[in-house]
Amino acid sequence: MDGERQEVYERIPWETLQQPRRDYAWVVMAVAGAVAVGALAYSFVRSQPAAPVTAETVPTATLPSPAASTPATIPTPVVVAEADLYAVDQDAIRDQVRAHAEWFAVELVSYDGSDTSKEVLSALLPAGVPVPEAPEGTQVFVDYANAGVISELAPMRYRVEVLVRSLAAGPEGGFLRQSPLVVGVDVVVDDTGIIRVAAPATLRQATPPTPHLFDSQPLPETVALDPAWVSVLGGSQTGDGWSVYVMMAGADGVTRPLTVTVD
Repeated sequence: MDGERQEVYERIPWETLQQPRRDYAWVVMAVAGAVAVGALAYSFVRSQPAAPVTAETVPTATLPSPAASTPATIPTPVVVAEADLYAVDQDAIRDQVRAHAEWFAVELVSYDGSDTSKEVLSALLPAGVPVPEAPEGTQVFVDYANAGVISELAPMRYRVEVLVRSLAAGPEGGFLRQSPLVVGVDVVVDDTGIIRVAAPATLRQATPPTPHLFDSQPLPETVALDPAWVSVLGGSQTGDGWSVYVMMAGADGVTRPLTVTVD
């Protein structure tokens, strides 16, 4: 046949498939030589004498002398004067006590038995004190409440007198003005500054004071009278003018005694 003839072998020699072996003998000899050199160096270092230790290389510790130690001092107890315990803003405390007493007095007088009224008043009353009992249909409105006298009964315990004026629903409808009451409220301030009512309140009718003597002078003819004045009660001279005491009707139709200044 023309061209090169391809030979096909039935058996491939094993020598042709086996990778040539690498010669590692020189690597083993190099590692052994390095180990021998290291061993000789270590033996030489150990055979050298150690350097003497001097006082400069090792610091010496100085122990304190027992005679130089300072005895422990016991602090002197601090004596707290009673005045220091009250080193707080008393005016601010009284303002808070006054406001709390007024709030309690309003809730007490205007109690109507509703759920809201029960909830608020039971939170203000001392623990264990029951809320009032009100007939069905009770309606009371407070139109004025003002704390007057504040007395200190004990440290951080006060008695506050609150003047309360109210309106109550009448049996035939409408509202009737009630007699003014003085509600006595005992209030305490605890260590955390919380203000609470300490005991059930006291109630009494307010007694008006004795009237002051009314002193007036006849008006001179030079003082012009106003047609709005229903009547003239008198007056008193104040500097270059006059204070005229008159009866005058208001927009609500009520005629009241009033003072009118006239130059």
